[in-house]
Amino acid sequence: MSEVIEYKSWICLICGWIYNEEEGLPGEGIPAGTRFAEIPEDWRCPLCDVGKTEFSVVEF
Repeated sequence: MSEVIEYKSWICLICGWIYNEEEGLPGEGIPAGTRFAEIPEDWRCPLCDVGKTEFSVVEF
């Protein structure tokens, strides 16, 4: 039986852009499967340029 990996999505509270851990952000050097916590602290939202502190996990 294989382990199910649960990925989360994180939303920018300023502009609404969503970072999906499963997809990553390959265009910015963040491979698929990268957890939000593993993204460098100086990373900025690609849409509105705010820091990681302005993101919140998406709960469904």
